[in-house]
Amino acid sequence: MPAGPNNTKLSFPVAEPVGSRFAAQLRYWWCWIAAAAMLLLAAVPSLLFLWLINNRRALYPIASWGARTWLRTCGARLRISGLENIAAGREYVFASNHRSYLDTAALFVATGKRIGLVAKKELLKVPVLGQGMGFVNIIAIDRSNPERALRSMQRAREIVDEGYSFGVFVEGTRAMPGELLPFKKGAFHLAMQTQVAIVPVAIKNTDSMMPKKGGLAYRGEIEVVLMPAIETAGKTMEQIADLLLQTRAAIANELARS
Repeated sequence: MPAGPNNTKLSFPVAEPVGSRFAAQLRYWWCWIAAAAMLLLAAVPSLLFLWLINNRRALYPIASWGARTWLRTCGARLRISGLENIAAGREYVFASNHRSYLDTAALFVATGKRIGLVAKKELLKVPVLGQGMGFVNIIAIDRSNPERALRSMQRAREIVDEGYSFGVFVEGTRAMPGELLPFKKGAFHLAMQTQVAIVPVAIKNTDSMMPKKGGLAYRGEIEVVLMPAIETAGKTMEQIADLLLQTRAAIANELARS
């Protein structure tokens, strides 16, 4: 169904997965064994070394390799469209739907940009991870704490000035298969306060390939559609709701075309 005028939950048909359910169960656990091995053998040593020499930029090719390798391990192919909407030398907030663990790797690879991520504020409380998030350009916006939210926005501006974009899953959590949940406002505050354009991103098929609460990983093709940028220059904070609905309409209408 096309997008409505309100920020309410929408539902779309879900494609039938192809392949054996038993094989999908085995592949699911293989995905996480592979992820753990890559984390311990490649990511942690690389992060420690780059932290010691203070070279954050070298993270991108390592992370890109890791994301591509993990998707292949999970039996996922990637089809990207809309790259003509992304200009070299510009930073963006990539605002995406979110239905699967596969989405983060797919978004990271598809944009072709060095991107930071916006994470849940609860991660700030996790020992070690909370302290290390800043080095890998992950920020958490805690709007219940104005002082902390201000510090997060200041750090976001610094990251953008360093040539990084941001990826944000605007629903705030993974949706169930076929769903598009109401959008949170964090991505739009971020775009307004950093004065970068918003790129709506529709990620398709991941909900049938690795559905939430499914414990399954089917082979298939992930389609990532990057839509024309929505400019924030000249907009006021009072127009955040309009930016949200415009972004949501673009994503919902693209999902409806599946």
